[in-house]
Amino acid sequence: MFKVAVIGASGLLGRAIVDELAATTGWQLAQTAFRRAGPHQTTLDVRDAQAVSRYVEHEAPDAIVIAAAERRPDVCEQNPDAARALNVDAVRSIATAARQRGAWVLSISTDYVFDGTQPPYRCDDTPNPLNAYGRSKLEGERALLDSTDAGLVLRLPLLYGPIVDWSESAVTSLVPAIAASARANAAPAMMDAWATRYPTFTPDVAFVIRELLTRYADGNPVCGIAQWSGDEPMTKYDIAQQLAGALGLNARLVPLPAPADATPRPRDCHLDASRLETLGIGRRTPFNVAIRAVLDAFPWRGDAPTAEG
Repeated sequence: MFKVAVIGASGLLGRAIVDELAATTGWQLAQTAFRRAGPHQTTLDVRDAQAVSRYVEHEAPDAIVIAAAERRPDVCEQNPDAARALNVDAVRSIATAARQRGAWVLSISTDYVFDGTQPPYRCDDTPNPLNAYGRSKLEGERALLDSTDAGLVLRLPLLYGPIVDWSESAVTSLVPAIAASARANAAPAMMDAWATRYPTFTPDVAFVIRELLTRYADGNPVCGIAQWSGDEPMTKYDIAQQLAGALGLNARLVPLPAPADATPRPRDCHLDASRLETLGIGRRTPFNVAIRAVLDAFPWRGDAPTAEG
């Protein structure tokens, strides 16, 4: 039976991948997590190369999906060595173990490998990351492709989907400030209206990954670099407006026309997804439909969002 190991299965994207594969395939799944390992997941610190090697040898997967990473730009900027340990060294260890096993491996990267000055970006455009996060992910891409010929880098933009807390996605992390601004006599919430993002629904990404895994299982692997992205351009201010509407909040939102983040971020890194589209791979759920599903599934109390409901 075809077996897939999902590394980082407890995270925002990892959960979506596991849900998609469990619901639509008869494949055997092996799952790892670190801080939030569940009953069907193996606790694995991907920074431990020997532990990674032992895990892959023991599980003997046919394919590996790496969904574990340090994805917070500010955290990467403050501690680039820690970011490299997860985003570069761990990818190399997993890819090396995959090659020894003869497994195909898919690693998640980011639109932040580009500087945002000349979108849309094709797979073969020259990267030029502006911050430590982008640099670490670009190094991770090279670590994967240098370690195995049977690997695929999948670049993705801003992700959102079913959450366990508001901070899991940069989309839903806006909700507490939006809700606070709707209270009587509250200060308005300042929202970036400078950078354009392309929010992408994690169940759609999981669908894409399942399609890629199916091609590999059928003997038609996609290797090298591919990209997937939502197709609705939105600033944080645009996203906040949609969130407020979906939550029924009369929020006070103020657009910021210039970058306000301490860590430099690119202005527009729209990813060209034509390589996958040409293969007939892809699915895009409209943002207004997807975000309502996310919010409906996550309980909250009036104007005080809470994980407990």
